Amino acid sequence: MTTTERPEIISETFGEPANPPLLLIMGAMASMLWWPEAFCRELADAGLFVIRYDNRDTGRSTKYKPGEPPYTFDDMADDAMRVLDDHGIGKANVVGMSMGGMIAQLVALEHPSRVASLTVISSTPVGTDTSHLPQTSDAYIEHSAEGAKVDWSDRGQVVDFIVRDARAIASVAHPFDEARMRAFVEQDHDRSGGFLSATNHFMLRGGDAWKGRLHEMTAPLLVIHGTADPIFPVEHGEALGKAVTGAKIIRIEGGGHELHPNDWDMIVAGIVAHAA
Repeated sequence: MTTTERPEIISETFGEPANPPLLLIMGAMASMLWWPEAFCRELADAGLFVIRYDNRDTGRSTKYKPGEPPYTFDDMADDAMRVLDDHGIGKANVVGMSMGGMIAQLVALEHPSRVASLTVISSTPVGTDTSHLPQTSDAYIEHSAEGAKVDWSDRGQVVDFIVRDARAIASVAHPFDEARMRAFVEQDHDRSGGFLSATNHFMLRGGDAWKGRLHEMTAPLLVIHGTADPIFPVEHGEALGKAVTGAKIIRIEGGGHELHPNDWDMIVAGIVAHAA
């Protein structure tokens, strides 16, 4: 552990505790709310005990000084295990999205006895050279650069930027609901007390001990990836699948870097079947 004090990690559950547990790990700058409550309830209604939580520096969990995160990806993998401990769970099905998918891979590698199955959504293989794969789109890189001009203490500027970000990574197969997204981002911003600390996620390091060792993963792996993901093109998901023996992949046609409600049926069905 890098940090001396244990952070407070806020979590929430859905469903019956007697059901098989499912731990959801969200991505960079994203609180647990980015696993929508209705999505979690669909998983719970399918017979799973669902746990979502706020990563460090998001939501209501412990926050740190912006620009100086005193923790690593490995610490965040340990956070996931502590969430299970807090709920008295020894072994769980684990689902991670984007950066959360990278953390979830570390969880499966570092704590294999505690992972019944692993699902990785819209992510990239950890400890792997991906320079030969298609990279983040020029349009998204250009959009991201605008984040440096945002006054992260100004609610209006921040909400506007995050809404633009959501549009930039959205599915090309479904319409983008700007009004719904704006209301959601405002809710997340106000619950979190702002997103400035969450920018620490872009400075994280870690996982070095696992370079070139993805093939050691023992948890059954399911990869879910949109074919129009502008951050991690679908080839990243395919590379992850090829690195782990027996892995399965579900491609969301036209899917972006998001959990679009129109794709929930396919995503939920995939997770439930894999956990079973």
